[in-house]
Amino acid sequence: MTNILLLEDLPEIRAWLRQLVVQVFPRAMIAEAARVKEAIQLTDALKFDLALIDLGLPDGSGVDVVATLREKQPDTQSVVVTIHDDDEHLFPALQAGAFGYILKEQPREQIAEQLKRMSQGEPPLSPSIARRVISYFAAQNQPREPALNLPHVALTDRENEVLLRVAKGFTLPEIGVQLGLSRHTIADYVKQIYRKLNVSSRAEAALEAQRLGLFKR
Repeated sequence: MTNILLLEDLPEIRAWLRQLVVQVFPRAMIAEAARVKEAIQLTDALKFDLALIDLGLPDGSGVDVVATLREKQPDTQSVVVTIHDDDEHLFPALQAGAFGYILKEQPREQIAEQLKRMSQGEPPLSPSIARRVISYFAAQNQPREPALNLPHVALTDRENEVLLRVAKGFTLPEIGVQLGLSRHTIADYVKQIYRKLNVSSRAEAALEAQRLGLFKR
């Protein structure tokens, strides 16, 4: 990650995020914004590899910035960093294109580790958020509408095993221990699964696992 956007309106939290980013990505160039308008202006002037985005901002929602980045800079990985763990904030952010969703209440070390794992293809999604996604869709009586038009995707038995564990919120090292494989091997499986399913986040993977009926096995 060489160019990073920080969108956070509280100066002390923004400083805390900057310290965290410098710790994880010491060579990165960091641009800061405190308003939605400022962040969108920055996306017109600069190209970002990563954007850490708060949701509740004085002039709107960070979801608008996630959507803007998805449209203007589709290669940018937008990660929501917020205190909100409810459905009303989570699902609009994911639908707008958020690559990850991190809760600020997590320990600093845990957030740093989640950001580090992005380089290995693992989206930074808090385990509790992954479980919320799974619970939400498991409670629905009807399959989600897009699934009606999705083509059949053939995953191997091993890929199904990995996908199920990813959807349940296990980290790559944890999955490796469970399946007796190295972390790097699991990372390769995850990349292959994401490519086959045409998804880009743990949350989307959880939805696909639900659609494929893996939780019933």
